[in-house]
Amino acid sequence: MVKGKILLLIIGLCVMVACKDAQKQLPILGPKELVEKDVNGKIAEDTIFHTIPDFRFRDQDSNWVSLATFNDKIYIADFFFTTCPTICPVMKSNLLKVYDQYKDSNSVSFLSHTIDPLHDSIPVLKDYANRLDINSFKWHLVNGSKDSVYAMAKSYLVSAQEDKEAPGGFIHSGALILIDKKRRIRGYYDGTDDKATAKLIEDIKLLLNEGR
Repeated sequence: MVKGKILLLIIGLCVMVACKDAQKQLPILGPKELVEKDVNGKIAEDTIFHTIPDFRFRDQDSNWVSLATFNDKIYIADFFFTTCPTICPVMKSNLLKVYDQYKDSNSVSFLSHTIDPLHDSIPVLKDYANRLDINSFKWHLVNGSKDSVYAMAKSYLVSAQEDKEAPGGFIHSGALILIDKKRRIRGYYDGTDDKATAKLIEDIKLLLNEGR
């Protein structure tokens, strides 16, 4: 009888922990708008969250990459340039840790935008990808016009621009940006920080379990 009660207690505690974990959700970041809509004849408020607009860039294999490339996937985005003398090497080293954790998952992809498209041509990006030893179908290094790339940075709510006074001639955010399957921003992580990278790895697990 006592053993039975102990077993029930253990099961109860396990269920509580499981429920608590299931309730954990990442915030939805960025500007949002409250709108009114008619639901069965009644006016109800709905929240419209900021989403990433569509895009069309070439990757290291000269393939077109757009939001359709990430259908039913979450992805991690960042901005870089191959000749960056400051934060980019550290960012890529940390992003490789995330890639290694999820390289076998069909639900997680990576998208890196060069902010120096004149130098970072398709062959340059291909060589860079080869040095990273990454799967081109999993991790896309993309090239586009400066205007389109800088506009994309704004849509991710981060900075990217030319600056002659900056090392390498450009400044950009060091954030790794977590995007969900609905194209909403779910997290920013300092790509130069080991603890932030570890948190990103764990938060991806939460996002993959969301809605299951």
